[in-house]
Amino acid sequence: MVAKRWLSIAATLLLLILAACGNSSNASKESEGNRSTGNTEKTASAEEITVTHELGETKVKKNPEKVVVFDFGVLDTLDRLGVDVTALPQTNIPKYLEKYKGSEYENVGSLKEPDFEKLSEIKPDVIFISGRQADLYEKFTEIAPTVYMAIDAKNYIQSFENNMKLLGTIFGKEKEVEKELAKIREQIEAVKAKAGDQKGLIILTTGGKISAYGTGSRFGFIHDVLGVQPADPDLKVTTPHGQSVSFEYIAEKNPDYLFVIDRDAVVEGKPTAKQTIENALVKKTKAYQNGHIVYLDPNYWYLSGGGLTSVSEMIKQIEEGLK
Repeated sequence: MVAKRWLSIAATLLLLILAACGNSSNASKESEGNRSTGNTEKTASAEEITVTHELGETKVKKNPEKVVVFDFGVLDTLDRLGVDVTALPQTNIPKYLEKYKGSEYENVGSLKEPDFEKLSEIKPDVIFISGRQADLYEKFTEIAPTVYMAIDAKNYIQSFENNMKLLGTIFGKEKEVEKELAKIREQIEAVKAKAGDQKGLIILTTGGKISAYGTGSRFGFIHDVLGVQPADPDLKVTTPHGQSVSFEYIAEKNPDYLFVIDRDAVVEGKPTAKQTIENALVKKTKAYQNGHIVYLDPNYWYLSGGGLTSVSEMIKQIEEGLK
């Protein structure tokens, strides 16, 4: 009896010891797991990149959650990459991006008049701006890290690719960006081969007036990248508004192709380019007589140039226009 009782007590003690060891081991694993998770979160939250741009230097967290966009080219790209956007100016949004007019997105004013009070309420992780907001850069930086994403017209493709790669790095979409850029490079080569020695003139119409753009200008992409020869090699444009010209000027330069961008169509909602351009003087040109007046989509060219979708569509329109 005594022996049996001692065996029973010994078995009970052994079970208690084993249970205690198991609990201690589990607790240790949980503690290690918690420490590991904490370190990962700390590393992720601390992971950031430093962006040097024309207006300064900005530290940006990777994969920011609250993203505010004041450039439709950037919006175009983030949409293509499947990146969520929190807020944007909801006026004059390009037609192909009209879903961003929805109430699920915060409205932060207009491109030229940001709603800084609303921005402060949102507390963004990052704000992307471009040329239209350049003068307000310091005010933006008081609210959140702000990155200037304007395209350098004189070095369009490198500037564009750098911007795309930066967005890919920030949002962990490097492979997707490189795949899109490879397609665009192929498009460019195809158009250059087709352009030959054709001479073109780029015109912006607004309010019945016209402006011309040459190499190195806002729309000089057609000459500098796609290889269409300028009808006026001496045309110098130093502002985004182009060089004011007359219809006599167009007749004198007599381009093989006339590329026309209608500002009124997207800013005023009233297309006016065709009635402005196709007058008696312009009808004397080779461009008109050969059916080579190409009306470009201002949603891409005027509102959202510099995005993955817009640049691809811009190239496509020139390729289709060259007959």
